[in-house]
Amino acid sequence: MAAIFLKDVQKSYGTNAPVIRRLTLDIGQHEFCVFLGPSGCGKSTLLRMIAGLEELSEGELLIDGRRMNEVPAAERGIAMVFQSYALFPHMTVFENMAFGLRIAKQPKDLIERRVREAARVLQLDALLNRHPKALSGGQRQRVAIGRAIVRKPGAFLFDEPLSNLDAALRGQTRVEIARLHQQFANASVVYVTHDQIEAMTLADKIVLLHAGADAERLGSIAQCGTPLDLYHHPRSRFVAGFIGSPRMNFIDAVVDATEPGSVSVKLAQGEGRLVAHVNGERLRRGQPVTVGVRPEHLRLEGDDPLINTTVALAERLGEHSYIHAEHANGLLITKAPGDTAVRAGERMAIHVPPQACHLFDSDGVAHTRALRTPALIAV
Repeated sequence: MAAIFLKDVQKSYGTNAPVIRRLTLDIGQHEFCVFLGPSGCGKSTLLRMIAGLEELSEGELLIDGRRMNEVPAAERGIAMVFQSYALFPHMTVFENMAFGLRIAKQPKDLIERRVREAARVLQLDALLNRHPKALSGGQRQRVAIGRAIVRKPGAFLFDEPLSNLDAALRGQTRVEIARLHQQFANASVVYVTHDQIEAMTLADKIVLLHAGADAERLGSIAQCGTPLDLYHHPRSRFVAGFIGSPRMNFIDAVVDATEPGSVSVKLAQGEGRLVAHVNGERLRRGQPVTVGVRPEHLRLEGDDPLINTTVALAERLGEHSYIHAEHANGLLITKAPGDTAVRAGERMAIHVPPQACHLFDSDGVAHTRALRTPALIAV
């Protein structure tokens, strides 16, 4: 078992600007922690520092309370699963899974027992005598995971392990990884992905990372918390826009009036007003803001404030549809029942529930938060 703690960590390459800035993070035992963020934010670099494949430029890395900065990768008690599988093509599945234990000079009977136990869990029993070229992508990934499992490490590190799989296999393997986590005893899992569906469905904790100028100004961590915390209570416009698919709708506006628990805004373009049930104590009349509201929280009927739009496109996905509608401030995406009858060019009123709105200032900071997590609103 392993608890991982990074304190004031920075990583630079030569004289270039740091890739990781002022990062402090605590990953508990048996916690499934996902590193998520845009390209270039340092997700894989951070994972490789934990693994011992990259040195820390500054700060400390502790595993189970022991400083690991100078400890070689092989002595850290962790196992890593790579994006490219990294299987030996001339070895069978059994030999690939047993390789680490043989290098560690473990007894043959222990190697046999652990490999067959992992093969049973991963449903690889019938494939132990095959070579990697005779396996599908999903089977190869399971072999790579099995090679990590047999070592019984204190922590598992996954570096975008599903990115080489097709959509169906990604979904299937994602379920298998989630199931395996429950069998990892107290082992921690640190998982890097750019796919927010993986992050939302697998993680106990998501660490969303900044990139570029935002990281330089604000530090590497944009927000850290449970998936639903980041989804319903984003601290910034960046977090709100990154988490969720389709992304949150953003509408430019100006504060018109504030009162306890409520803020009224005028749309920046065209006519119309919206109300947000948030705490607006620090907002002032005339201040530019951005209203954020998720597609599933918009209504096509109701008594809430509305925005008049023109339908541009309807994406029909069976159970539901995503309706893209144009208005003076840009484009709104609304989640609607799959049989909603709309056509391109049709005028449509979209109602915006005050309890579902977020407000962000001109710097993208969420000075206010929704007073409660909005329930899914039927449309």
